[in-house]
Amino acid sequence: MTEAQQEPVDRDELPFVAPCRKLSPWAPFRWIGRGIADLVRAPQQSLVYGLVVTVLIATVSLLAWFRGSQWIMFAMIGGFVFLAPLTCIGLYAISAQLERGQPPDLTRSLRAAFKRHFGNEMIFALVLLVIFLVWARAAVMVTVFFPTDGEPTASELASYLTFGSVVGAVFASVTFSASAFSLPMLMHRDVDSVTAIVTSVNAVLRNKLAMIVWLALIVAGLLLGVATAFAGLVVIVPVIGYAVWHGYLETIDADAFPRHEVGITSIPRSDRSVF
Repeated sequence: MTEAQQEPVDRDELPFVAPCRKLSPWAPFRWIGRGIADLVRAPQQSLVYGLVVTVLIATVSLLAWFRGSQWIMFAMIGGFVFLAPLTCIGLYAISAQLERGQPPDLTRSLRAAFKRHFGNEMIFALVLLVIFLVWARAAVMVTVFFPTDGEPTASELASYLTFGSVVGAVFASVTFSASAFSLPMLMHRDVDSVTAIVTSVNAVLRNKLAMIVWLALIVAGLLLGVATAFAGLVVIVPVIGYAVWHGYLETIDADAFPRHEVGITSIPRSDRSVF
């Protein structure tokens, strides 16, 4: 059923947050498997997208290393873990096309990702950008607490590392919770940024173990990609992007919200055998 066939929706009666399902701690491995399957079904589009994102990540990281400081570079690499949903938004559209039995079209995916929902995505991007910039600055300021003695004691080093870890964990938790499922929801349904962010935070808080596993998989994938001189990210980025989409579909029940009037997600998925 298309949007034109749906009855008018009274937005005042829509829920403030979409309900979420309870996840197994091992659910993220299932998402990774489906992400790999999407990569196999759309290899050319996936690798082209992965290459572009990899070049951007590598360029920014290397500029920070050679022109700024190693601390800034490490902070930016860490930030990419939590900004991945934003950089992978075009991949959600590819997965959506595959689910609807449509041939994957990269141009159509980019148009759906960055044109049709541009307003809400920019609001979300600005929020993440502010958090990320403050996080990068905080990472540099943490070095002030590094022991200045020639031979710092184990206690001094432990205090420094503990303080830095706490600061990083605060920014990481806020950013990851807000971005885990919000952008896929913006593409899937006609909702505002606030509803999508609150829904994402609620789902993360209700599935802490699964989200810890999911975060660990993302971090491991990123480290593997960096360890291969960024080359591995060409494959890892698409797999993570597709996995985020499938994780959203498995976690969030957004049926109460209207579909978009036009675009890929204006029609229902043909593959509903899992959810």
